Amino acid sequence: MQNFLFDFDSTLADTRDVAVIATQRAFEVQGLTPPERDVVVSYMGVPIEVSFAKMAAVPLSSTALEDLYTVFRAQYQEAEKLGITLFNGMATTLAALNERGAQLFVVSSKHSVPLQRNLDQVGLGTTFKAISGSDTVDHYKPAPDGILALVDRFHLDPSESVMIGDAKYDMQMGKNAGVSTVAAMWGAADPASVRAEDPTYILAKPADLLTL
Repeated sequence: MQNFLFDFDSTLADTRDVAVIATQRAFEVQGLTPPERDVVVSYMGVPIEVSFAKMAAVPLSSTALEDLYTVFRAQYQEAEKLGITLFNGMATTLAALNERGAQLFVVSSKHSVPLQRNLDQVGLGTTFKAISGSDTVDHYKPAPDGILALVDRFHLDPSESVMIGDAKYDMQMGKNAGVSTVAAMWGAADPASVRAEDPTYILAKPADLLTL
């Protein structure tokens, strides 16, 4: 493989606690019943523009949802200070891939601004050739828009490209884009649902990416 497209949350870095805290606080600030931790985790990998309406205990107007998104982003920036950490072996694996001439990208359900901020925070600010956030696509995961835009922009060969993610949505997006898929089991919250998507590769640790 020559082109590696990574999800961020629970694939490159462990952000699960940050996401849960920020989501629950945002709902509380807006006077809403906060979703349980397992519910928040189950929607990780899905943009908040999709997941928040589903997690709300009552129907929310478009205005109420927009306000909730704004509060969440502020809460997330605060929760980030609690710590976002790379998975063991991720930094050395990425360095080795870069050393051998692979092209590295990030395709995330985060907006591009916090995505870049998080990459900077974990020391990967200049590691990737390009990033694709949810604000750069017309259709969210599992639609293939983020991958296809990078394939087109950098003239990537889909047969030499692989999407690496921890959730079923990443596997579905990769399939929809016509690229290979890697189930990042080191960060998967629901391994069974990821395996059920029949990924091309199922890997236990980041260093295993060097075998592709």
